[in-house]
Parts: sequence; C-alpha cells; structure tokens
Amino acid sequence: MISVTNSANEESSSSVFSLEGQLALITGGGSGIGFYIAQCMIQAGAKVVITGRREEVLKEAVKSLGAKASYFVNDVTKLETIPQLIADIEDALGPIDILVNNAGINMKKHAIEVTDEDFDRIIQTNLHAVFSITRECGKRMIARKQGSIIMITSMAALYGIDRVVAYTASKSAVGGMVKALTTEFSPYNVRINAVAPGFIETPMMLTAMNGDPSRRDKAMDRTPMGTWGKPDDVGWAVVFLASPAAKFITGVSLPVDGGNSIGF
Repeated sequence: MISVTNSANEESSSSVFSLEGQLALITGGGSGIGFYIAQCMIQAGAKVVITGRREEVLKEAVKSLGAKASYFVNDVTKLETIPQLIADIEDALGPIDILVNNAGINMKKHAIEVTDEDFDRIIQTNLHAVFSITRECGKRMIARKQGSIIMITSMAALYGIDRVVAYTASKSAVGGMVKALTTEFSPYNVRINAVAPGFIETPMMLTAMNGDPSRRDKAMDRTPMGTWGKPDDVGWAVVFLASPAAKFITGVSLPVDGGNSIGF
C-alpha cells in the first residue's frame, strides 16, 4: 500500500502561494512589467528591492509600492559593480530569497543594419548582466541551500520574429542558461525558472504595435485567447514560480501568452 501525503492538510491553500517573510530582488523594477511583478510580490507578502539606473523613477515606484519596497540605484551593464550591489543589499535588508532578472532592452532594426555595437549593447544588458547577477546571488543562495531565480525571456526565444535579431539571440541564450544552471543549482535547493511573456499591454508595447499595424494584426491573429495580456498576468506567474506551490518545479520556461506560442 502506497502512503499518500495530502499537502493540503499541512498548509492552507493561501499559505502555499504566500511569499511572506521573503525578500525579492527585481532588476528593472521601477517601471513596466518589472513594476507589476514587484506589486504582485508585495501583495503575496514579500518585501521587494528594485534596481535601475534612474533614481527618480525608482523613488516614484517605491512611493507607489509602499512600505515593503525599497530601491538601490544600479546600472546592470556595469558588471564590476554587481558583487558589491548584492553585498550592499544583503547587508542592509537581509538574505535575498528570490531574484527576478527582469531588466532588459530591445531594438527593432533589420538584421543587416544591426552594427556590432548595437548587438553588443543588447547582449551586455540581456545576457552578460543576467549571468553576473545570477552568479552573485546564486553563490549566496547555494551556501544557504535555499532560493528561487526567475528569468524573463520572450516569445522571441520560442519562435522567429523579424527585426529583433539581437534581442532574440539574448533571450534564447537566457533560456539555455536556465537549463544549464538548473543542473548545477537545483541540488542545493535553488530553483531556476523562466517566464516568457507574450504580447503584454504596456504603454510601450501599445505604441510600438499601433505604429506597425501589420505586426499588431499578426500577433493578435496567432493568439488563441484573442486579447493582449495584462502586466499582472506576468506578475502572478512569477509569484507562483517563486512560491512554495512551485517547490518541485525547476528548469521550466513558462509562456504567459494567451496561447500565442502555439497559435496558428
């Protein structure tokens, strides 16, 4: 006879999704999807620390997010500053339990017009910085035998999109990094996952889509749910992957896309 443990008897359904007592670091958390990830994590009980280059943006974000939020000014592309950043955050606020690698940039340009400098700039932000901050947080999480690291990838890592070759290369590499790091970090109870947002309704996305109606129509036509996603759709997916409810999930890239990645 196999004995089955019903985890629902051990924890309430609300507590298993709770981030109470956790500290989450969200890069690029002052605006866009990163801000909504921070908002959702706070609603789930976490304290959050957001980073970015623009202090005024961070100040306004923290003011809106409330008492559970704080910020550190940092440019993730300056790789030499990252070890000290992580040390400063942990000295000030305690151990980082959750890392969300959200900071990233895009560029829409025909591939033959992309310069080496253009390509390097995207890769530096979206790939090199992600690895560097993951390594520095990962060292500490491994030593504590606890942690959750969540990457933000893209539909561009799942299928071909024209005029975003550097962005696609960076996000595809991040998807590969998830798999490689999972094999090294997971034995120490440090989980590595990714969320791949579809077409999410932010002012930047709407401006871009409305400026390119054929691209907008193509994106909508292949989204079975027939609507754009909302920023908190991504935020709640990140909360789930960071929570005890996902304690046996590692190495996945979760599309949050209304079916876009499998739509015809």
